Amino acid sequence: MLASAAQAAEAGKVVFVTGQVSVAARPLALDAAVQEGDELTTGADGYVYVKTVDQGFLVLRPNSKARIVAYHIDAQNPANTRVKLELLQGVARSISGVGVKQARQNFRFNTPVAAIGVRGTDFVVYTDQQTSRVTVMSGGVVVSGFAGSCGPEGGGPCEGGASRELFAGQAGLMLQVQRGQTSPQLLRSPVMSPADQGAPARPDEPVGKVGGSSPGADVNLDAQKSNNVLNNSKQISQSNVTPGGGASVPPLVDQQPETVVPPVKPVTPPVLPPVVTRGPEEVIWGRYAAIAGGKVDAATQAKIKDGAYDLEMVLGPYNIARLKSTAYVAPREGTASFVLTGSDAVLQRAGGNWVQATVENAQLDVDFATRTFKTSLNVVGDNMRVPYSVAGNISQKGELVNPNQITDNRIKGYLGGANVEEAAYLFQYKSNLVTVNGATKWSR
Repeated sequence: MLASAAQAAEAGKVVFVTGQVSVAARPLALDAAVQEGDELTTGADGYVYVKTVDQGFLVLRPNSKARIVAYHIDAQNPANTRVKLELLQGVARSISGVGVKQARQNFRFNTPVAAIGVRGTDFVVYTDQQTSRVTVMSGGVVVSGFAGSCGPEGGGPCEGGASRELFAGQAGLMLQVQRGQTSPQLLRSPVMSPADQGAPARPDEPVGKVGGSSPGADVNLDAQKSNNVLNNSKQISQSNVTPGGGASVPPLVDQQPETVVPPVKPVTPPVLPPVVTRGPEEVIWGRYAAIAGGKVDAATQAKIKDGAYDLEMVLGPYNIARLKSTAYVAPREGTASFVLTGSDAVLQRAGGNWVQATVENAQLDVDFATRTFKTSLNVVGDNMRVPYSVAGNISQKGELVNPNQITDNRIKGYLGGANVEEAAYLFQYKSNLVTVNGATKWSR
């Protein structure tokens, strides 16, 4: 053990610390060296910025725990570089240093449920033991859930059919991985972003060049300005830090060199009206039968029967309908992928009772030129994982239909929206062992 400790390499130095922050149960001080193998922990008011030996950064926000598994940089032979970080809980920000950018294939950032690789990147991660969420500030990431050849013990990115990429140009999106989920979900909801998990960034948090939009976009730290920010932050003490970790400032702060981008003056955000008037939903679905402990969706049933909706279709305990006033006009060519935004499902083992289930790993792709679609998902419930997959046709009215109605996998649904930016469908799977019914809603 002593020999191992003596050989541990220095990963970086603490350039800012405030609140309760510790390493191996000892308080962590400013300018302290952080070694390979160290486990850093922050309390409810704790923030720590570690500047790595290759001029990158690892930032931990409150109530977080991270481990420096390996940080070996070989500038002469980047193939020998090995960097592996683990976020065990909480919120962390990782900004790639020079060494990582030269050997991205040898960088791994693990959470309890996912592996993250980089394309030369500045990203933020939130995790607990069940769910991880990743947002990208600059560059891109490749994310995969742990399964098969992608295990927590590996190094470098997990790249394969189950992995997904996210780049900074995809504004407002994030990747989410839940325990047992192999392929990450692409989500739009900003409410669930890492910055909103009770651990906002401080105003002085170091950042790279925000907003790179292409897969080749890279972190472009301005060394002079980053050092100025960090030197100023060293002057912050408990006497001038707002209780609770300082002001809640969004992490998307562009700190590019002032010679390129002029300073942005603070602007008071406009006050939005509490109620936004919108027209009725184009496609709606709900339960028309009480099942698996759930109730009839009375509000949806009332809408379907009020005369504004027609083309009602039924599958299992669900029904779906579209506005009468809708005129479906689709592109004549091109393809589109859709992101799952809502779902409901029930499952029944042979001879058993209906139980509530969840939908995971959902995908929907549309080919407008051939007027076809393909979709797949997993339904999880009652200790079962049931795969569902179907390919079908799109009618002139925008209906999703099976080419062959005599099948174990059935689907009924619609494409909708002014630019075909929405979709919704009901699905059913039957076998000798299990029956599954569900409903989904999608956004392009």
